[in-house]
Amino acid sequence: MTNFKTADLCDHHSEHVQVCKIDFHSYGKKARFFGKVETVKVHEDNVLFLQALENVPEHSVVVVDGEGSRNCALMGDRLAGIAAARGLAGVIINGCVRDSADLANINVGILAIGTNPLKSKKEGKGERGGILEFGGVTWKPGDYVYADEDGVIVSDRELG
Repeated sequence: MTNFKTADLCDHHSEHVQVCKIDFHSYGKKARFFGKVETVKVHEDNVLFLQALENVPEHSVVVVDGEGSRNCALMGDRLAGIAAARGLAGVIINGCVRDSADLANINVGILAIGTNPLKSKKEGKGERGGILEFGGVTWKPGDYVYADEDGVIVSDRELG
């Protein structure tokens, strides 16, 4: 289902959706994607994010709460390549990416708040699989996220 529009889903399922208030930028080749949420919370460290990319189920959307830090990038072309090769639907990052020109050619959805050329730390600090809160949305593993050119919405059920 790549022909959905978040605006239409909001019109038909308003009682079941949360609308993210962050104005993400799209960096991946896919501008429109959806899937089940898998969560990671980190601060300027992408080790747990990489682990999630390597073992979450196919078609998932990895949601990363990088606490809105713009001090470094949590994803670059290498991690995006892993996401695409594993058949993930997309990645949503409350933080930054790098290698943005390369990301535009990688067949995965990638949303982030901006870019920064500096790589992140590699200490393995953070949390996987927890409930996240950012952008006015509660992100729970197993919920469904839908992203397109108009924004990002989350539902506790699959929308059609």
